[in-house]
Amino acid sequence: MRPTKRLLALGVASVLLAACGHKDKDAPLAFVPADTPYVVASLDTLDDDAYQAVLAQLNQEAPGQVAQMKSYAQEFDAKGNADAARLLRALVAEMDGKNAETIVKNLGVDLKTGSAIYGVGLSPVVRASLADPAAWDAFVGRLETAYGKKLDTADAGGQAYRHVALGDSGTQLIIATVGKNAVAALLPADAAQPLVRQALGVDRPDKNLQDDGRLADLAKDKGYKDYVVGQVDLTRLLPLVAAGKDPLFATFLKHQSQKTGEPAPQIPASCQEEATRVAARVPSFSFGYTKLDLHHVEQRVDVALASDITSAFSGLKVELPGLGSDATGSFDVSLALPVEQLRTFFTAQSEAVAAKPFACPAFASLNDSFAKMGSTMQQAAIPPFGDIRGVRIVVDSYKPGAPGAALPQVNGRVVLATRNPAGLLAMSQAVLGGEFKLAADGKPAALPANLTQSLGMPAWAAMNGQAIAIGLGDGEDAKLDDLLMGSTGDAGRLARLHLNGDMYRTWVDIMSDKAQAYASAMAEAAAADGAPDSQAADTATAQRSKAQFDAMKAQAARVVQVGGEAHMEEKGLVISGAVEYK
Repeated sequence: MRPTKRLLALGVASVLLAACGHKDKDAPLAFVPADTPYVVASLDTLDDDAYQAVLAQLNQEAPGQVAQMKSYAQEFDAKGNADAARLLRALVAEMDGKNAETIVKNLGVDLKTGSAIYGVGLSPVVRASLADPAAWDAFVGRLETAYGKKLDTADAGGQAYRHVALGDSGTQLIIATVGKNAVAALLPADAAQPLVRQALGVDRPDKNLQDDGRLADLAKDKGYKDYVVGQVDLTRLLPLVAAGKDPLFATFLKHQSQKTGEPAPQIPASCQEEATRVAARVPSFSFGYTKLDLHHVEQRVDVALASDITSAFSGLKVELPGLGSDATGSFDVSLALPVEQLRTFFTAQSEAVAAKPFACPAFASLNDSFAKMGSTMQQAAIPPFGDIRGVRIVVDSYKPGAPGAALPQVNGRVVLATRNPAGLLAMSQAVLGGEFKLAADGKPAALPANLTQSLGMPAWAAMNGQAIAIGLGDGEDAKLDDLLMGSTGDAGRLARLHLNGDMYRTWVDIMSDKAQAYASAMAEAAAADGAPDSQAADTATAQRSKAQFDAMKAQAARVVQVGGEAHMEEKGLVISGAVEYK
């Protein structure tokens, strides 16, 4: 070989070795089978901004989680499940009154390095990097103490692990420290050694997701950050379920048979074929962060769809005023409802199912659902509903009604886009009673007194050639013309949303107050004589709901604004959401 060629060969080999060498063979992703039906994993370490954002989120959520676990523990006690109650209280002790950094340190988990949740078949496996394996083992020991006895131990190919049967479900939880990874998996109680070994990572998959690069390619294509990327592959998941041979699914079927006393259902061969048919319509969905720091959390969800679905809507421009503009109001939502196109599309889907009905019992209900949908779509063709294109709702202020009041106090506007504004106006007049003149020039006209008296506030309407707008509250009449003149949706646009922090806090407070009132009512009912047997469970559920809303209130104090949008692309539906924090 000539010197120049030899140097070139050595250079290429060095590049290839460097490319392979940067991969950590013990990273969680290296243990994930390339054909896993579902996975949520880190592709790279968190940077400092993202790490602080995660800690802040955990600090906001921890009090609510603690309150809910306390409620569940009480419910388990009432049902006589003392083991589960003690375990929950042990988790409470790990979290109660502690900040996220302390909790993570006590667990020994390395949040920055990453983790993976994935399926070995249908069996879920969690694999997390450890900063301190000794701290993790100590945490598991504390759980054992709370449980009241040591977990059973076993060995799989030289790898020790703990395991515990989960009641009479026929399943077991296995826990192990494998190198610098903590591993937990849900497996059948009688899982064969090869499955246990693969779940623990003693036997590595022939092809793993780290080398396969599927998640990395997905993140690059969709703009996901490497912090967390998830995908559910329905082309793998649904046929795996339909075959009925997966060990975990077979265990569930066997357990259900034992509970009912009936023979385990035999899954017809048609099920696997029809599962593939369903999956072809929605092959997968994925999700990930597109921005993550202390003040911004932005996420994206992509739903892959069959080409006939995307082609029906990706190029569609919906003439809804405001759909083409960034939403900016205190609460501002635009939703495309192109009834004509929706009717055409769903009628075709209904006819396709009617021509080839599902035979598999698991999908048989779809036959009736699609038949009803076809009937509904025919009814939707009746004017003026068949002319509707979409709706936009803008709320400037919102106050709940006083005790005994029928309606809240709302200042805002609604615009309904339609191909036939005059026809919609005529129908409204016939339903509501009373006639009033409304020219198609965008100028507001006051609604009749018989309507505004029941609303308890002034109201106006305005109309042009593509929509009708209604304003409620003082000063809203001056905003109707701009509402009607808003830019219409660009191709594929389906929805927009904006919610500022003040409005978000108002609604969270209202829901929290309702949850508090409900929890108090449940507690009083539980204390009353003759309370039903389900009262304790109902009370616990109400308390958990209240705890969840209390946590939301704490988090809402940081919110500056919330936004979102949805659009159809050539490959599928894209839904994006963003939260800005103080």
